[in-house]
This record gives sequence, C-alpha cells and structure tokens, in this order.
Amino acid sequence: MLQLLTVTVSNPDNLNVILGQTHFIKSVEDIHEALFEAVPGISFGLAFCEASGKRLVRRSGTDAALTELACRNAQAIGAGHSFIVFLGQGYFPVNVLPKIRNVPEVCRIFCATANPVEAVVAETGQGRSILGVVDGFPPLGIETDEDISARKALLREFGYKG
Repeated sequence: MLQLLTVTVSNPDNLNVILGQTHFIKSVEDIHEALFEAVPGISFGLAFCEASGKRLVRRSGTDAALTELACRNAQAIGAGHSFIVFLGQGYFPVNVLPKIRNVPEVCRIFCATANPVEAVVAETGQGRSILGVVDGFPPLGIETDEDISARKALLREFGYKG
C-alpha cells in the first residue's frame, strides 16, 4: 500500500541544506571529501541513509552539532540512499554543488536552499523514497524594474557578478 507523507526538514538556524540521492555507502566519504575540496575548512554535517545491510544512518562532518542535525533529519525522512548536508553559517551551496554533483555515486540533488523545506515522501511496505521537495513559498508577484536593479546589485555585492 502506498502512502504519501511530507517530512519537514528541521532547520532551526535557517542554514543552507542540500538534500539528495546517492547509491553506495562510499558516498559518505566521497561527499565529505568533495565538500572539503570545494571549500577547505568548511563547516558541515552530513548524513546518509543506508538502504541495505545494517541500514544505518551513516554520518560524517566537520561540526558535531551540524552532523547531529543531519542525522536527525535523515532518520526522519528515512528514504534509502538519501543524503542530507547542513552547511555552517557563511557557507553556500553555490560553492560546493559542482563538486557534489561530480561525486560518481550522486544520482540527484533535490534542493540546495536555506528556505524552509518539506520532503515529499512515498512509503510502501518495502521502504521510503523522496519524490521531491517543497522549497520555500509560492511567489507573491512579478518583479518590477526596481526589483531587477536590486537583484543585480545584490549579486554584485556578493561578488557573483561583475
């Protein structure tokens, strides 16, 4: 019997979170290395839901509190071969996603955001799967010319555009 659920990602400090799917226990080490290669000294916590064998939530990271947060969320979602990464304050997905995407075991990235996130999960007699995510809120309107100027100024302020 199929049941659809939403699981709210607990993120009390509005940190950047990356939620994805991978396919092998080696992913824990490889994603850890990818994050550290992308930004040496990065602060993060990583958890991975093993889908066979001991079926543990595997973990790694450079910050114990972020690793614990990742573990709690991974266990709540409970989808085999899913992973979740919480980035410490001041670290952003744009700086690490290319490296994570290049990890051979990574199949999919569902989201990379600091917005509130709900994972849409299917549950069957066998287990759980992430079908997708609800990332943030619906739009309230269409940007004006003034909004466009402010967006471009913000990107320049952050150093993403010249």
